[in-house]
Amino acid sequence: MAEITRADVIRLIASSVNKGTILRGVDLSELDLSRLFLAEANLELANLSAANLRHADLTKALLARSNLSYADLSDSVMIGANLYEAKLVAANLRGVDLREADLRLADLREANLRSADLTGTNLWHADMHGAQLTYADIEGAKGLPLDIQKWLEGGPKPEHLF
Repeated sequence: MAEITRADVIRLIASSVNKGTILRGVDLSELDLSRLFLAEANLELANLSAANLRHADLTKALLARSNLSYADLSDSVMIGANLYEAKLVAANLRGVDLREADLRLADLREANLRSADLTGTNLWHADMHGAQLTYADIEGAKGLPLDIQKWLEGGPKPEHLF
């Protein structure tokens, strides 16, 4: 099977009139997808490990059970994205807009979430060990781990964060 290229993805986006691009289960690992419009795209079960998605628009994209480990998503827009059970180990999510996103059961270990907007995000049972949350907006996030909730209420800073 031929390897998919950035040009192939751009052609798929261009041909996806009136609905999101369908890339379900596709191997896009290490691909440069920076600055692409992937709003409402179906990337469920896709392998995006080590992909460059900087400044991409992934608004309302379906990324459930996808692998985004070591991906660079810095400054991307992921408002309302579905990242249920997604693997985001050591992903760069610096400055990402994740408002109202679904990150239930997501693996965010060692992820860089500095300056990310997690307002209203559902983080129920997300693994956030070692995640960097400096300057992140987590106001109104749902399902935050108990130690983070206590920290927001004035308790001690969780050792596994920052």
